[in-house]
Amino acid sequence: MPGDAIVEIRGIGKIYETGVEALTNVTLAIPPGKLSTLLGPSGCGKTTLLKIIAGLIPPSAGEVWVKGKKVEGPGQERAFVFQDFALLPWANVLRNVAFGLELRGVPRERRDEIARRQIAEVGLGGFESSYPNQLSGGMKQRVGLARALAVDADIILMDEPFSSVDEQTRRKFQEELLDLLRHRQKTVIFVTHSIEEAAYLSDQIILLSPRPGTVSRIIHPNVERARSPDEIRRDKNYLDTVDEIWQILKHYVA
Repeated sequence: MPGDAIVEIRGIGKIYETGVEALTNVTLAIPPGKLSTLLGPSGCGKTTLLKIIAGLIPPSAGEVWVKGKKVEGPGQERAFVFQDFALLPWANVLRNVAFGLELRGVPRERRDEIARRQIAEVGLGGFESSYPNQLSGGMKQRVGLARALAVDADIILMDEPFSSVDEQTRRKFQEELLDLLRHRQKTVIFVTHSIEEAAYLSDQIILLSPRPGTVSRIIHPNVERARSPDEIRRDKNYLDTVDEIWQILKHYVA
């Protein structure tokens, strides 16, 4: 595996039992400590590829290697943030955030300590005893992110994590994610349908073709993110990236 890649995707293909071919010959290198986004038209296999990297579903062809080891299933170096939150409805926020640690056999006192710290970090301090049905969509997504951070995985896989919240909350989450990455140095693989979100967040954007998805283009926005969010969204590189992606993707829209 190349020294500058933490995840290597080698010739991945996926054909479902229904006969639908979701992916064909996807080959990628994901750099460590960066945010890489999978972007493309609906049905191009973005979420399928993410789940294959996570080890949640097997590929029909090809291999995924993470930190020099072939992926055979889920692993402790990877954490998944689901689009639909995937919270335990019978468990409170503290238990949900600590759940991954519980599965790993971490003693209760230690896992609760870690969970409380992550809950505070995502802005949910005081809601430890609340249950999912008492939370807004944005709060549920924060719980999902806190759960992923609690296990301290090197790689965080995020499947359209902000798609269910309003635009104002979405922008706030984007800013908080970038701030978090500056301090935590995690590798993030992020799925989105939003061109603007991809350009705003990403170190590299992987454009997938219509189904069966394969790599169409890799774009590096080269946006300086040390500035304010408004300055980023007025940045020429940001605007040029949005336009470049649209010029490619509009040809994929039926």
